[in-house]
Amino acid sequence: MQQPEVLIYTDGAARGNPGPGGYGIVMEWVGKTYRKEFSQGYKHTTNNRMELLAVIEALRKLKKPGLKVLVVTDSKYVANPVEKGWVFGWEKKGFKDRKNTDLWISFLKEYRKHQVSFKWVKGHNNHPQNERCDVLAVIASKQKHLLIDEGFEKSTP
Repeated sequence: MQQPEVLIYTDGAARGNPGPGGYGIVMEWVGKTYRKEFSQGYKHTTNNRMELLAVIEALRKLKKPGLKVLVVTDSKYVANPVEKGWVFGWEKKGFKDRKNTDLWISFLKEYRKHQVSFKWVKGHNNHPQNERCDVLAVIASKQKHLLIDEGFEKSTP
């Protein structure tokens, strides 16, 4: 991929896993002073769901299609399936025996609108934007008014 136009940093958190959770996003335009932060908390969810939802929500915020995007995440759960192509095999098999199918389907819908690549970074390793995303996710998970993660609720017996 050529030089990215947009850098997206994401992180997810869940206290209890499952438990209250949240995600944090930092978005930056390359070569511009644009920087935005987003976060949201949920009553009952998992860390993996929040990691993936952070990427989905960040991609949804991009208004112009076809952007070159680099997603920086500390989640191998999110980065590896895309970078190694596994998620496309899962899709062909109807996501049989896969968790978080609702989110993977949503992810692919947003992913296909842009030229997205992933970079994995070690979490809690003094990466400024990743650390900020972690703070945003944890704060979001502790808010008074948390949303319902309907996809998680439907998948839990």
